[in-house]
Amino acid sequence: MMNNGVNGAMRERVLRQLEEVERRYDVRVLFACEFGSRGWGFASPDSDYDVRFLYVHPPEWYLRVEPQRDVIELPIDDELDVCGWEWRKALGLLKGANPTLIEWLDSPIVYRQDDVTFSALKEQIPHWFSPLRARWHYLSMARKNFRGYLQGDEVRLKKYFYVLRPLLAVRWIEAGKGAPPMRFAELLAGSDLETALRREIDELLVRKMRAGEAEYGMRRPLLHAFIHSELARGEVTPTLPDARTGNVSALDKLLYQTVMV
Repeated sequence: MMNNGVNGAMRERVLRQLEEVERRYDVRVLFACEFGSRGWGFASPDSDYDVRFLYVHPPEWYLRVEPQRDVIELPIDDELDVCGWEWRKALGLLKGANPTLIEWLDSPIVYRQDDVTFSALKEQIPHWFSPLRARWHYLSMARKNFRGYLQGDEVRLKKYFYVLRPLLAVRWIEAGKGAPPMRFAELLAGSDLETALRREIDELLVRKMRAGEAEYGMRRPLLHAFIHSELARGEVTPTLPDARTGNVSALDKLLYQTVMV
């Protein structure tokens, strides 16, 4: 049975993997979600699973002179990619208005969640989200992916969405809507696109979700024209605020409460 793009057997495998992480590294997983194409809502039948999590160490870990590794990365196999960030690192990234962390917290597929901690973290997002920084993040992502993946006469179909999604996120931010949602369908629904372009994207989306990850197809002139136009438009930076109004002491309090629980 599928649940938001994750079947029951895989969900159980992910949960076992998270329990193993807790035992092996002596940590507590606070939050774990699906990132990548399954979280974005356009997975192919053979898409892998990109699990991202936040974790906290026991109090004594934080009482060391030398900095310790603040990332846990498990070996990647054909199906599963598991990576996590330590809690103090995550709060520092939020302070820096890191869009990736904010995306994780909007994932529609959640494997584990400490409700109290998660709610407290979510409450902080509006105070630290920066339209200026987020727009640059997504525009840079779109530009990099376009140069890297969509230059041939034949292209991998999935890569169109690695460019379209950040471009629509840029539009979302410029419209003053706040942090872009993780789900591509929400971004698409909130974008004012020409009918022919929207039809092309919808058709490609259906094909991508039925095809394998590696399927190639001829480049799409209409999509390329839109991408070129949006990238060119993006070179002219609109007046956007940094907008971070958060108080670091609130993050310090959240760090203390979570570590010392």
